[in-house]
Amino acid sequence: MIYRVLGSTEQKVSAIGLGGWHLGVPRISEQTSIRIVRSALDREITFLDNCWDYNGGESEIRMGKALRDGYRAKAFLMTKIDGRSKREAAKQLDESLKRFGVDCIDLVQHHEIIRYEDPHRIFDEQGANAALVDAQKAGKVRFIGFTGHKDPHVHLYMLEVAAQNGFRFDTVQMPLNVMDAHYRSFEKLVLPTLVKERIGVLGMKSMANGIILQSGAVTPIECLHYALNLPTDVVITGIDSLELLEQALEAVRTFHPLNDQERSSLLAKTVAAASSGKFEPFKTTSIFDGTAQNPEWLGEESEWAQHLIPE
Repeated sequence: MIYRVLGSTEQKVSAIGLGGWHLGVPRISEQTSIRIVRSALDREITFLDNCWDYNGGESEIRMGKALRDGYRAKAFLMTKIDGRSKREAAKQLDESLKRFGVDCIDLVQHHEIIRYEDPHRIFDEQGANAALVDAQKAGKVRFIGFTGHKDPHVHLYMLEVAAQNGFRFDTVQMPLNVMDAHYRSFEKLVLPTLVKERIGVLGMKSMANGIILQSGAVTPIECLHYALNLPTDVVITGIDSLELLEQALEAVRTFHPLNDQERSSLLAKTVAAASSGKFEPFKTTSIFDGTAQNPEWLGEESEWAQHLIPE
């Protein structure tokens, strides 16, 4: 396993992270999900990804069961919350803690920062970040980050609003893959800022749940190698079988830093397919936007904003 330091946290984590969404889908049994998590931890993957809303909480529940019997000590546990208000964020965090069966989560991230209003809601006086800071002080959370998949400019704006409020994120999660470099690129626009500021880089959607593979331009191993070659601290990949776990481990075993020719070759193979964003629908459609389909997850607007509306 390759280990990397997560930003400026001084925490060493596995370069491959186990995605949590697949663990709770109905077609996978609870027993299989638990076996995948424990096999990953036994094989020295330490970074575990999850979210409060994945499969109605089932992904967190199953991961929590997998973390029993001493496995919690092997894991760097991350989850995400959707709440934008302080009250909703605190509620969702407490639910995640109960589902996992733990007293503290290593990293909690604001999920789906995909709108320009999200940073303002989160950094409102009664916003979600106040809940996470309180939880951090109480020992429920170690580190705080945010995620998003829509537009790199929204990520940059989130960092800007955070700085205006005197806050620095520990991590940022975003799409980093062989097609992103060609279209609305997080790699080109956001990644340099994170590296400069030593904020932990969490890459996701290296294969976009297999959609990128449908282009026929690249193989799974090539996708993982490209993402690992970027200055990522963790490449999070969805794993719904022991066979895919072996694939992820094989990508680590066979990885070497790509030279300019190897990198250029991968980008050349994907430029035509990537040019319209067709194989990155999380950028171009609302299919991946859980909070758009379930706005109640976000919680109430701030009283300050509501008072601006004339009666």
